[in-house]
Amino acid sequence: MRRLNRKKTLGLIKELDAFPKVPESYVETSASGGTVSLIAFTTIAFLTIMEFMVYRDTWMKYEYEVDKDFTSKLRINIDITVAMRCHYVGADVLDLAETMVASADGLIYEPVPFELTPQQKELQRMLQVIQSRLQEEHSLQDVIFKSAFKSASTALPPREDNSLQSPDACRIHGHLYVNKVAGNFHITVGKAIPHPRGHAHLAALVSHESYNFSHRIDHLSFGELIPGIINPLDGTEKIASDHNQMFQYFITVVPTKLHTYKISAETHQFSVTERERVINHAAGSHGVSGIFMKYDISSLMVTVTEEHMPFWQFLVRLCGIIGGIFSTTGILHGFGRFVAEIIFCRFRLGSYRSTSVPLPDGHTSNHLPLITDNSTH
Repeated sequence: MRRLNRKKTLGLIKELDAFPKVPESYVETSASGGTVSLIAFTTIAFLTIMEFMVYRDTWMKYEYEVDKDFTSKLRINIDITVAMRCHYVGADVLDLAETMVASADGLIYEPVPFELTPQQKELQRMLQVIQSRLQEEHSLQDVIFKSAFKSASTALPPREDNSLQSPDACRIHGHLYVNKVAGNFHITVGKAIPHPRGHAHLAALVSHESYNFSHRIDHLSFGELIPGIINPLDGTEKIASDHNQMFQYFITVVPTKLHTYKISAETHQFSVTERERVINHAAGSHGVSGIFMKYDISSLMVTVTEEHMPFWQFLVRLCGIIGGIFSTTGILHGFGRFVAEIIFCRFRLGSYRSTSVPLPDGHTSNHLPLITDNSTH
């Protein structure tokens, strides 16, 4: 009884077989089928390799939301070289809340030569090339995000000792913590002093002939300092054409959360618009000579996350590739054989030419003669 039940069970299971086996004696192979199979296998292998490369790659996902953090401080990282001596210039920040942050809170004034060494010039030239490519190819920013902490620092290499070249410029570098509101970071003539109605700079003791606000921005960023991230103003160099010249940078800062497989940090991206003009009060161009960076904080926060294709999705896509190619090539092969058989059949029928049969009354018949069993003998 158990054997009978087992045979019945196996019989039921066999009836549910969705993949019936065809005996090899009933399978007919052909050269066309082998060619199509070879093309199908080659296509499957190529697409499988490409799909595996896509599976190994990652991409950046951007999400936007309202920034709800208004109480924290904003860090400004600065490394700017001005072509004036350090005791002639002063740097500070004044925000919309009339709060002044003096440069003594975190900036260092270092006398240096304005001219770069060959090694430093090479790095600056490389940064300028990258900046120009970033303006043309925005997708390169994703590559920079992925390579954060892996690539080399964008800071200029230390200068070799050169006693023949005297320091004629001032390198202002360090960081400041400011309120998370719009503000104005500026470098102008004279040291900043507090004032009841704002602030002022002691510029009366400096001759106008010594004004030279040619400058080089080696680094400017907001938020946490992340090595390998290239910011829009890194590598910028401006040469003043006049003693009384104003350089303005209008910056929009966007809070950014960066989550990759290497790092997780809160930083800030920014966009910038540049403007420069000569101060000439007689011609109606008013203002103060110096370098002014007016920044504003965006109300939107961007979350950048590095994502990877799940393994199950890779398997599903791979099965779709294999099954789709087999089905498509099978349909195309069957259709091709059908068309070929129709063409060959018409060609064979056309090969039977009509023959003329004489009739007793002198007429001819163009019909094919009837082939009988007697005519074959």
